[in-house]
Amino acid sequence: MALLQESLFDISAYLSKDTIRLLIRIAIFLAISFPILFTLRGWAHKYFEKKYSSHYSMLAGKLILYVGLTLIVVTVMGQLGISLAPLLGAAGIVGVAIGFASQTSVSNIISGLFLIAEGPFKVDDIITVKNTTGVVLSIDILSVKLRTFNNQFVRIPNETLIKTEVTNITRFPIRRLSTTISVAHKENIGEVRDILMEVAEKNEYALLEPEPVITFDTIQPSSIDLVFKVWAQVAEYISLKNTIHEEIKVAFDEAGVEIPFPHISLYAGEATNPLPVRLEGESFKSDK
Repeated sequence: MALLQESLFDISAYLSKDTIRLLIRIAIFLAISFPILFTLRGWAHKYFEKKYSSHYSMLAGKLILYVGLTLIVVTVMGQLGISLAPLLGAAGIVGVAIGFASQTSVSNIISGLFLIAEGPFKVDDIITVKNTTGVVLSIDILSVKLRTFNNQFVRIPNETLIKTEVTNITRFPIRRLSTTISVAHKENIGEVRDILMEVAEKNEYALLEPEPVITFDTIQPSSIDLVFKVWAQVAEYISLKNTIHEEIKVAFDEAGVEIPFPHISLYAGEATNPLPVRLEGESFKSDK
């Protein structure tokens, strides 16, 4: 206790009473300001996430934090008697120099403002940029952060997103699965259509409105190709893709529909009768 009193006495010897009062006021101001600032940021997070989305919640939280910190710094500097005019002048000169030296960063900042204003995607959306697909973690001033499906972190500069085609996979509530179904030339296309429609009706993830569509694609040398288009909720798209192909295979097996494989028929001048080919196993072995 005596040591503490001696330390306070030594400090008071170097500081005037007015200075000590000023430091106490600043300390009290900081002790009150920071809890209020973080409370306001938390309230903004919850309000905007509930009323709008997590994207606007994150932006509102950052805006309140940056504005609040700026006000706290300006207030403390004012209490300490530090004039802001020289600092602003110096900051302007430094800002011009930094601007010329970091044109890419400025471009990313401007691009980020355009992304926020246009809103092509938001936090938690799944987007594809070039060959990268992932969940949007944050939309920041300089870049957008993604988490890919194999749990990799990807940072994409905002300028790249402005200049590149971006596909928002989860922008709309439903998504269509288009898959090519190949059957042998001998199969009845009408019966195949009925089997596919029945599979779609029984699948728990397939939507009947919009209704599934089956279109004739092309005739290949070994198959007839149909395109089977089925709609699903965005959250159930992967489940639809995994289940419906298995169900099509089971339905084709039960109905005796042949799923073709590439093969070649040899003809000896006749249009309909292929040239018979026979492999002689024993003679083949003896020749070797």
